[in-house]
Amino acid sequence: MIDLLWDFSDPAASEERFREVADDDEHTAHVRAVMATQLARALGIQHRWEEAFEVLDSAAEAISSDDPEREAAEVRARIAIERGRILAADPDRRLEALPELTRGVREGALAGSPFLVLDALHMLALNDLGHEEEWAAEGFEVLAGSRDPRVLRWGVALHNNLGWALHDGGRPDAALAEFQLAVDSADRYGTTEQQHVARWSVARCLRTLGRTDEALELQRELARARPDDPYVQEELAALTGAEPTIEP
Repeated sequence: MIDLLWDFSDPAASEERFREVADDDEHTAHVRAVMATQLARALGIQHRWEEAFEVLDSAAEAISSDDPEREAAEVRARIAIERGRILAADPDRRLEALPELTRGVREGALAGSPFLVLDALHMLALNDLGHEEEWAAEGFEVLAGSRDPRVLRWGVALHNNLGWALHDGGRPDAALAEFQLAVDSADRYGTTEQQHVARWSVARCLRTLGRTDEALELQRELARARPDDPYVQEELAALTGAEPTIEP
């Protein structure tokens, strides 16, 4: 249900859909609590952080000792992950996100949800500077134990994010290997958008490595599919010395 209600390009509309389900007594208390965590995420994307925290506080207060343990752990995991996501979006509170996300890993495991474990791990790999490779490695171990395509899709983000950490850390050769693994994961399990972004990352890394002919060929291929993509146009300009054809 969650995937059907989300439209990340329109968080306000997503907010209304999640609010409707979270307030509907026809759904179980567990479903309403889960939907409340996604309502908080939609609010967070809109930078309505205090409202989001209030929703998460209410969801936490609604957890009962009578709830099945796995269901309670799932809600606790989702609350911790969404708290962590909101805190990580605020540069001044980024460090506060780490214990929340670590709690998300633990509670996700108690809930028996590799999906939630990987969500928390990928956020830790993004925000625990200096420990990106360690968290990504934990994520890869979880992926190795799954056959669920929805879970395996996390490989795209894990490899791509690790690639950027390596690239920005001055290790473009190692980064390229991760970006190529992200392409493999995207082609197997990802969305069209993930496939596009993964290939863009490969091309950008090729430019860093001085392999400009390969980078240009790949960016031109991406431009044929999406001529209005400003990031592709920016790279084409950087590779050819030409002015971008549209505003970045």
